[in-house]
Amino acid sequence: MGTPLWWDTAGPDTAGPDTAAPSGPRDASDVPAAADVVIVGGGFTGLWTAHYLLQARPSAHVVILEAEHTGFGASGRNGGWVSALWPVGPNSVAARHGRQAALDLLAALRDTVDEVGRAAESLAVDCGFRKGGSVVLARSAAQEERARAEVQHAQSWGVGTTWLDEAAAREHLDASGTRGATYNPHCARVHPRRLVEGLARGVREAGVHVVEGVRVAAIEPGVARLEDGRTVRGTHVIRATEAWTATLPGQRRRVAPVYSLMVATEPLSRQQWDDIGLSAHEVFSDHRHVVVYGQRTVDDRLAFGGRGAPYHYGSRIEPRFDSEEAVFADLRATLRGMLPQLDGVAFTHAWGGPLGIARDWHPSVGLNPATGLGWAGGYVGDGVAATNLAGRTLADLVTGRDTPLTRLPWVGHRSRPWEPEPLRWLGVNAGLRLADAADREEARTGRPARVGRVLARLTAH
Repeated sequence: MGTPLWWDTAGPDTAGPDTAAPSGPRDASDVPAAADVVIVGGGFTGLWTAHYLLQARPSAHVVILEAEHTGFGASGRNGGWVSALWPVGPNSVAARHGRQAALDLLAALRDTVDEVGRAAESLAVDCGFRKGGSVVLARSAAQEERARAEVQHAQSWGVGTTWLDEAAAREHLDASGTRGATYNPHCARVHPRRLVEGLARGVREAGVHVVEGVRVAAIEPGVARLEDGRTVRGTHVIRATEAWTATLPGQRRRVAPVYSLMVATEPLSRQQWDDIGLSAHEVFSDHRHVVVYGQRTVDDRLAFGGRGAPYHYGSRIEPRFDSEEAVFADLRATLRGMLPQLDGVAFTHAWGGPLGIARDWHPSVGLNPATGLGWAGGYVGDGVAATNLAGRTLADLVTGRDTPLTRLPWVGHRSRPWEPEPLRWLGVNAGLRLADAADREEARTGRPARVGRVLARLTAH
């Protein structure tokens, strides 16, 4: 049950956690001593960066160092939403950088959704990219109030979110208690592991040297130091480690690794899908405080995930944290409550993994020209698309080009560090509990929770 659905359904030649990746040999002894660009991390950020670097400079010698296998982290475990979502609201971006900068970022995110589809097509990656938009249900009076306010706010920024009445919402997804929904067209569904492995194959074919099974102990100017004592030198060294950034020396307070968990059903029949909806392969959620997310998969299952698993003291990341039976049970119950049509349907998979959250919930990308050190991350779970934007931006930064991407307001952003322990443990877990408490209060009272504004301040919205 602990293996992600995406790993079991990515294809007959796709690696599991303990076998060679299909995109090339997993030979940890084959580590070059030097390269033009050394990328630490074989997930979406690292692979997209390599892909666009080779497009811009085909002669560049690029090396990717991955501790496990490509797609081992969040890139191979996520909900498969290729979205224009951003964890920091445009008002917050505009307050720091101006309204036009916020509008430029929103436009870049919308274009990125399409760019992922274009890139997958050009690489001949069968990842099930379907741009059906996102449907976020309002299933209580409090949720409807928030949803309508979101539509009004979105209109002021040209985000494209619209309100659907009950009948229109049920045309997309016939969920219990539906009062309406918000709909945004700028979102696609993918099979994330197929995308990451197809991308890995593509960069290898372009000449990128991807080495799996090597663990980087430290990233310093001009060098990545491996745990076994070897070094890989590079003019540029890029940190693309997302949640695992917290395991690197001096980086423990850079991001908080927060776990998100998922479950998946057995494949559903055509009749069941006729009853449920999602005929355009929309992704879906609702307007509760605890984040949940779902999709209709390429093999006609429902995959559904959410937050709620605890943050672990000291930013620890361990395989046993991928499973929280109480959270899995809650996800199954939540999905069954949302879709009574699932009565009698079996759940076949349950898995999880950490994502990275910066102290101000603000993703960032950048390159220090003095040291050659680059980075990207802190996507707060919105990384399937944002990693592509990061990869294109890093390619421009490394090659020294001044482009609209390098002028976006997240470039060079530096979040303040998380508090030391035990304050970090107390604060992150208090936020998770607040979200759950808010949903329980709204279910009990039917009114917006009093702690909603506190949550909004905590999450920078």
